Formats: sequence, C-alpha cells, structure tokens
Amino acid sequence: MAVTQPAVTISRPPAYYIRQRLWHNQPAMLGLLFILVATVIAVLGYLILPDSTPNANNSFVELQKKPPGFSVKVLRIPTDKELAPPANPFRKMLFGQEENYREYPIRSYSLKGDTVFAKPYEQNKALPQEVLKFHLPNLLNAGSPDLKQLPENVVYTEHFWLGTDNAGRDVLSRLLLGTRISLGIGLVAVLISVFVGIVIGAIAGYFGGLTDRFMQFLMTVVWSVPSIMLVIAISLALNSKGIWVSFVAVGLTMWVDVARVVRGQFLSLKEKTYIEAASVLGLPRYRIIMYHLLPNMTGPLIVIATANFASAILMEAGLSFLGLGVQPPAPSWGMMVSEGFQLIGAKAGFFLVLLPSVLISLLVLSFNLLGNGLRDAYDPKILLTHTPG
Repeated sequence: MAVTQPAVTISRPPAYYIRQRLWHNQPAMLGLLFILVATVIAVLGYLILPDSTPNANNSFVELQKKPPGFSVKVLRIPTDKELAPPANPFRKMLFGQEENYREYPIRSYSLKGDTVFAKPYEQNKALPQEVLKFHLPNLLNAGSPDLKQLPENVVYTEHFWLGTDNAGRDVLSRLLLGTRISLGIGLVAVLISVFVGIVIGAIAGYFGGLTDRFMQFLMTVVWSVPSIMLVIAISLALNSKGIWVSFVAVGLTMWVDVARVVRGQFLSLKEKTYIEAASVLGLPRYRIIMYHLLPNMTGPLIVIATANFASAILMEAGLSFLGLGVQPPAPSWGMMVSEGFQLIGAKAGFFLVLLPSVLISLLVLSFNLLGNGLRDAYDPKILLTHTPG
C-alpha cells in the first residue's frame, strides 16, 4: 500500500507576498513605470535636453510662440569672450553648459569671398532688405578657406519639436527639465514631512497624556490653516521665494498626515505584549520606539508618503502658477501653465497650457495608482485570505 507523502508548505516572509501582489496589480505597475521613466529623465537632466544651457533658458526673440514641429536655420557666431572649457559630463548633467556662441535664426545665406551674407528670419519692417554680414575667418576661427557652404557647426537646423514659448525658448527642453523640479520638490517634501511627522506622532502616541493633548492641539492648528497660507508665511519668514524655499515650505505643510497615522499606530502597538515585555526588561524608550514600534509601520508610512508625493507635486504646480513657488527662469510645469494661460487665444498658448497640464496629471495619477497598489499589497486581511502566485 502506497504511503501518501504530506504536501510540503513553503514558508515565505510577508515581503514576498507584498511584492507578488504589487507585481500583479497592473495599474500600480504602469504608474511605477511612468515614475521610473520620469526619474531617469530627471537624473540625466541636461545630458538629454536639446537645449543644455542652464535652466534651458536659451531664447530666440525672433522665434516666440512657434507651434510644435517648427524648424529654422541658425547661424552660430563665436563670442568675443574667452571660450570656456567643456563641462565634464557629471557637472553638465547637474548644472548644464553655458553657450560660447551667439545664435541668429536665418532664412538663407550666401558666401562672397571671405564674407557671409545672411538673411534674418524676421525682417525689420523699417529695413526690409536687411542683411547680416559676418567675416568668414571669425566664424571658423581660422583662415579663409575656399568654401561653397558653411560647416554644420556654424550653420545648422534647429528643430523645436514642441514649439517655443513666449520668450522663444524650446518647450520640450523646459518640459523635460521641469520633471526634475517636480520630482525634486516631491522628494524633499516627503522626506521633511515623514521626519517631522514621525517625531511628533511618535512622541504623542507613545507618551500620551498631556503630551498627546498638546501635540493633537498643534496638529489641529496646522491642519486648519490652508497650505498656501502656510507656504506664504514660511516664504515671508525666510524672506525668500527661491526654489529651495519652495521645497522646504511644501514639506513643512504636509507633516500632519504622517503624524496622525504614526500617533494612531503607536496608540495601538504600545499595548501589545511584546512592547510591555520590552518595557519590563528595562529597554530604553528610544530603543523601543526605533527598533520595535517604527519597523511595524513601514507599510502605512510608505503608502502615505506616496500620497504626499502626489500632493506635493500638485501644490508646487499651484504655487508656481500663482507666482509663489519656483521663480523664473527655472522651468516649472505650473509656471509654464501660467505663461500659456496668458497667451490664451494664440496657438502656442494652447500647447503651453495643455502639455505641462497633461504631464502634471499623469505624474500625479501615477503616484496615486502606485499608492493604491501599495495599500492593497500591505493590507493584512488580503494577505491572509488570498495571495497570487
């Protein structure tokens, strides 16, 4: 008679099932994929931008408000100042590279001897026959060779795939660089809010009593003040409206959510038997908080941090739209929407409003989808009932 062997049950840690549930959540994975692509763009920065000047601020006055797909010939003229050495890739990735040339949009050019005659893209109405003249050796930094046409490093075709804004700057470059600002302010705001929220929530939840009542009063006061008013107050207190002030101000207005969650979790967990045992054994309070309470709140903190990330992006866009956030010439999606709103009625204005608005919506939607997926993945009831794979 054959003996039936009992089925072997493989014991896996909860993290395995969390990853499996998240992997099978298609909306959450799509959101994560979009966030990863945006992160790669933000990290590479100027290395992948068509306009690699600082803040993608290379403007052509003659090419304002051009529609997507616009192309033009550009004549590049060396400046009189000493040429700066090329920036190393890491420095260029972070800060960009200053141009050592002046650039002129032209319609056509001709060579006569050692002189270049160029027809400007935008003709002066008072001078309809205006022609730009340049000495050929100055363009080539060399002698006067016998050329039939200028090399590509002197005359080239500039493509504005998403058009130009009201200052003649490349919209595509500023949109891509704006990803760095949106993700950066979200990251800094989340780090600040999580740190402040954990400290205040842990103190309130663990010690209770008068300390808890005081912390609750502080949370209620901060919660009752509109976030925009808090940001304005912080900016006035610091006497600045720079990009870093925006980062800090947004972070200091979002800690209440984290503190309330941490407080509630501490009130529940500190009554557990293992916490009472740790207290009886004489472990220091900071050790109980750091090594026995906080690790049990990883799931809720990750979920609320993801939600705060999306909220910080929206808040930064709203502040920049009102002129209270990131200041020109730094590219911000909210500020680009504001610039496009001022050009409503023009074709370029429509795209300046639409493109950054779509990117803001997609990025916020991605974080919300990821947050919902993490919430479901960390749900203990779901973990105990059904886990895919």
